Amino acid sequence: MRITELLKQTTIVLDVNSQSKQEVIEELIQTLNDAGAIEDTDLFKEAILQREREGSTGIGEGVAIPHAKSKAVTTPAIAFGRSSAGIDYDSLDGQPAHLFFMIAASEGAHSDHLQTLSRLASLLMDAEFRDSLLHASSEEEILSIIDAQDHDESNHDEKVTEDAPQIVAVTGCPTGIAHTYMAADGLKDEAKRQGITIKVETNGSDGVRNALTAEDIEQASAVIIAADTKIEKDRFHGKRLIEAPVAAGIRKPNELLKKALHQDAPVYYRSDHRNDQAESGGSANKKTGFGFYRHLMNGVSNMLPFVVGGGILIALSFLFGINAADPNDPSYHPIAEALSSIGGDHAFGLMVAVLAGFIAMSIADRPGFAPGMIGGFMATTGDAGFLGGLIAGFLAGYVILGLRKLFQKLPSTFDGIKTILLYPLFGILIVGMIMHFVLIDPLNAFNSVLENWLNNMQTGNIVILGIILGGMMAVDMGGPVNKAAFTFGIAMIDAGQFGPHAAIMAGGWCHLLELHSQRHSLKANLHKSNGTQGKRIIYSARFSSQKGPFHLQLLILVGSFHQLSSVHQLQVVYRCSLM
Repeated sequence: MRITELLKQTTIVLDVNSQSKQEVIEELIQTLNDAGAIEDTDLFKEAILQREREGSTGIGEGVAIPHAKSKAVTTPAIAFGRSSAGIDYDSLDGQPAHLFFMIAASEGAHSDHLQTLSRLASLLMDAEFRDSLLHASSEEEILSIIDAQDHDESNHDEKVTEDAPQIVAVTGCPTGIAHTYMAADGLKDEAKRQGITIKVETNGSDGVRNALTAEDIEQASAVIIAADTKIEKDRFHGKRLIEAPVAAGIRKPNELLKKALHQDAPVYYRSDHRNDQAESGGSANKKTGFGFYRHLMNGVSNMLPFVVGGGILIALSFLFGINAADPNDPSYHPIAEALSSIGGDHAFGLMVAVLAGFIAMSIADRPGFAPGMIGGFMATTGDAGFLGGLIAGFLAGYVILGLRKLFQKLPSTFDGIKTILLYPLFGILIVGMIMHFVLIDPLNAFNSVLENWLNNMQTGNIVILGIILGGMMAVDMGGPVNKAAFTFGIAMIDAGQFGPHAAIMAGGWCHLLELHSQRHSLKANLHKSNGTQGKRIIYSARFSSQKGPFHLQLLILVGSFHQLSSVHQLQVVYRCSLM
């Protein structure tokens, strides 16, 4: 699609009447409205102003590109305005703006439209192109200038040279239409002038393009992120990382490249150093097991705020009395009922749906979110529990991946409705039918069996289960075994069984207390004798020698078992729970 298919004579204003930033925005919005491109001027104006609040779209060099995606847009379009005198637009270089391109993108705009809009943004980096537009005498001449410069690149991904990139970069802005690609072009042009090899990944409205691979990142000397939106950074573990606003990629690419070349940036370390090597942006992980774990953890991490917030509110309701939330109990208090309702009925009620939704989203990106949420909500209402939510999340994610392959055969004219109609409709339908007719009843029965088994466990078995779960929580210092135990505990909370998670949380603290006590004990006692008791020999080995992680894990596990046995003895003697 060519730019002139979106920019028409009816949306060109050769000499704007506006004298201020607010006025020129309103004038161009009215121009789009008169051309039939938008149906709600107030709604679209709010979207434009929201983008301006995130950062001025006055990119400098006399150009401003106000843009937004909004449901107020009926047809993707571009409005052009020009001011010979110039207007103060809060531009990045502090100079007046003369050329204004207002980009209106619909929420369901397909990739052809988005690539065309991004191509316009790239053209505006050319000084001769800007000068030609500034001196054009008619609407026809402006369209002719743009059409002459426009090259309809059906494949926007740049060709990667055989040489490894010296520097890699990622660009992105909240709307992903203009600044994303202008920053990418700014970095590439400056790198070309300096003879630097660079590869730039763009995170735009049409998804990730020119994605960085694990090999690209491994061979790069530094990484530049010029973005005003969230970028996945864990893949850059161990690399020098320069972070800057997307505007810096447009206005100050030389500074960013200079920092990268001189290694003038801190080394980035992800929170979990045990993950596998960085993945390529948006690509599937080569290790299926790790991919499963990553999808699961994406769901669990997004579910945790509901668990934590809801759990604390439920605990606060107990301050009024254990049964104070029950209107039929003598200790009833309306505040306790409200806290229990908010935390238990609503926060915990959404827990499984959120888990499923974000698992599906991790697998299939945004199209997987709605089917995952619906499947998880069906698991909640059908008493399929936490396990039902897990299955619903993975089911929804892989159903959407299957639909993507199936819909690839459709004509490109359907691209615009895939994400807003086809994926949600068929995804929710398929996941819902499978959950309703196949999964909910068996999972409900399984949860009942599991709950009865836990309720009927003898004291000795309860202690053994608690020690195993506590040891799992402690053994690998926050790794997969730890996460598996924690996830099991959340599942038991959802099933109404609080005891297992009490043991899990105790296990998370016990090894720290044990290590702390032994450390101080060693200070006091090691000097008395060259020989020590068995346990102190183990601990002294940890604190006085360079043992590897396995020794620390063994130490932690022993310490956790030692403390957990005491914890569970107290629970058995006093017949109490930690929760």
